[in-house]
Amino acid sequence: MFKRFFLILIALSLFFSTSSVNAQEGEEGPTYIVQAGDTLWDIASRFNVDLDDLMTANDLQDGNLVVGQEVIIPGLEGVSGVLRTETVPYGDNLRSLQRRTQAPQSILRKLNRLVSPTELYAGVSLIVPIDTEVPTLAAKVSLREGGTLLEEAVRQNSDIWTLSEINSLSNTSTALPSEVLYVPAGEGTESSANGLPAAFTSATVSSLPLVQGSTAVINVSVTEDVTLSGFLASDKEYSLHFFPNGENSFVALQGVHALTKPGAYPLRLEATYSDGKMDTYEQMVLVTSGGYQSGEVIPVPVETLKSTISEKENNELLAVVSKVTPEQLWNGVFADPSSQGCCNSYYGIRREYKALDGSTDYNYNGFHSGVDFFGGTGVQIDAAANGIVVFAGDTIVRGNATIIDHGRGVFTGYWHQSESYVQVGDIVEAGQVIGLVGASGRVTGAHLHWEVWVNQVQVNPMVWLEQGFP
Repeated sequence: MFKRFFLILIALSLFFSTSSVNAQEGEEGPTYIVQAGDTLWDIASRFNVDLDDLMTANDLQDGNLVVGQEVIIPGLEGVSGVLRTETVPYGDNLRSLQRRTQAPQSILRKLNRLVSPTELYAGVSLIVPIDTEVPTLAAKVSLREGGTLLEEAVRQNSDIWTLSEINSLSNTSTALPSEVLYVPAGEGTESSANGLPAAFTSATVSSLPLVQGSTAVINVSVTEDVTLSGFLASDKEYSLHFFPNGENSFVALQGVHALTKPGAYPLRLEATYSDGKMDTYEQMVLVTSGGYQSGEVIPVPVETLKSTISEKENNELLAVVSKVTPEQLWNGVFADPSSQGCCNSYYGIRREYKALDGSTDYNYNGFHSGVDFFGGTGVQIDAAANGIVVFAGDTIVRGNATIIDHGRGVFTGYWHQSESYVQVGDIVEAGQVIGLVGASGRVTGAHLHWEVWVNQVQVNPMVWLEQGFP
């Protein structure tokens, strides 16, 4: 009897000893997978932990990290498992993120120090837990008016308990009509979970976060016949134009101004049904700095600096580039417009324009809205892509100028020419000679100033020489 009691005591002591060890091991904290560009200082700042504590917990003496390395994050009570960072896609909100990762909102808020769900900007780097057991979620569904979760579960070949668990419902009767819900995807199906309303199958924004001077590509897929509209940052300045891009798919291109202050801006999508009803979705999108240099001073003739002249010319130019041709006339990457192929002043540089005669009446600060190519007077200028000439004439600021419409709100401008070989209405092809380099207008010497406009905004032209846009 005593022997049996003694064995039980030993077993209990081993159990509690093991439990204590496990608890101590668990107290080390969750682990973070190191990604490209990470430093120990970045990781400590991201998780709001002391750098020395981070180094001690991982026995790191030199601070060197390797991509894919697992780093213990000390001091995160109540958080366990493996963590990673991901860029918040457009269409993801706190509820859809919770359902997609199956992580409690309290954990997501704690990891990312979120105060409000509205802080979940598209383009923000977010910390999320990795759970290999999370089921792949299929396209969302919405309860029909008067419908029940049970009816929806039958339609999706699932059950009410699975739908409740996936969608973090407190019970099987708390789902509301038109609320976005997710269902398990079939085997081999990619996850398509997002927080978009029923009219939208998906909506993506290229290269998040957006950068000053970039070209945003907004792809939207819809579930049925709707009319798409929307805006980025302002419904007056950046109204979106959507064009067909496959079955039930549409694309809009939008330039981001080089002087846009870094921060979060609203991107709103609107889907209007034939009966006038509308599904809308709006989310803040992060815009970051393009890192453009400043301090360039350009002395130019005083007559080209007068505000009345510049304003009149700018308004005339905007009137030309605001007319949208629905057809896409270009194909693939743009061609280099200069036979010299050498750029001596890049897009986005902050400039101070001063009068040659020393007058200070018309000096002003601006930015370089295109790129300048080397070349003396008489060097050939080529059309960058197929299009239609919509402007050809002399101006005070831009000199002898040509504007080509490439469709879908995309235009190219060729300033300061000595000669122009085209007229309004001419159809041109990529590589066709359209004029010669000169020194007309607001210049300090002969060169080609080349611009790309996307929905009334000048963007970085060099990107269009490297990347094809739809």
